[in-house]
Amino acid sequence: MSATTTHRLQLLGAALLFSTGGAAIKSTTLSSWQVAGFRSIIAALAILLVVPAARRGWTWHVLPVGAAYATTLILFVTANKLTTSANAIFLQATAPLYMLALGPLLLREKVRGRDLLFMLPVAVGVTLFFVGAEAPAATAPNPARGNVMAMLSGFTWALTLVGLRWMGNRQGGDGSAIPTVVAGNAIAFLACLPMALPVAHATTGDWVAVGYLGVFQIGAAYLLLTAGIRHVPALEASVLLLLEPALNPVWSWLTQGERPGAWAIGGGALILGATLLRTWWDARTRPGEQPAAV
Repeated sequence: MSATTTHRLQLLGAALLFSTGGAAIKSTTLSSWQVAGFRSIIAALAILLVVPAARRGWTWHVLPVGAAYATTLILFVTANKLTTSANAIFLQATAPLYMLALGPLLLREKVRGRDLLFMLPVAVGVTLFFVGAEAPAATAPNPARGNVMAMLSGFTWALTLVGLRWMGNRQGGDGSAIPTVVAGNAIAFLACLPMALPVAHATTGDWVAVGYLGVFQIGAAYLLLTAGIRHVPALEASVLLLLEPALNPVWSWLTQGERPGAWAIGGGALILGATLLRTWWDARTRPGEQPAAV
């Protein structure tokens, strides 16, 4: 097997593991605070133990970016507990829309005309999630509130990506990504802990699911992502990683019988399509650029 094939498989493996998050979160009887907190501490410890780079490169810059990532982790779990997995992942994918505003403000990056053009379908896609009121269901008891939480997770994910780029510019590289992942998970655990205790009526299945989420859905997925993304062209990497939002609703449908609404499917298609188109255009105009390794 060639090295290129190995790196592609690493990205596919990362996307596959990331995509199982919604279904695994919904499979537990634990609260969103408990799932988010315990998942994160397991992930932080697993990465610290396995990855030597996670124990290096710690500066004060890790803390604010880690806080943004921690907020993303908590909001994403909460969104999955309240709305469908499809809505949670598609609305989090609106991060590029917020980066248009955050880039000039925080990084002094110029907004190009074509960026605004590509973000128009993203904005339309977001609107579609709120056009039709989805009826509450067993796996999505409060879709409206969950959709808001998912949108907020898109904003905090954009903050995280901008923060990682800021750190990379200051430190001359992106080696700070893994320490930031560890810090973010540790902060998420500490933030959730007061609301997560006491733990009552947890089943063996709940702890298996939380352990899987921490070790594999976050820990192993990030290891595969960081190993493969530096060696695959930006466009190809982005296409391979689209496996995550594509499969996320599938796992929830297979395991929970959850079906996203037609408006949500249409909105998700617009958001992912615009993201892919923008990445393709950037790869043509700036062929050497790689996506951020997070």
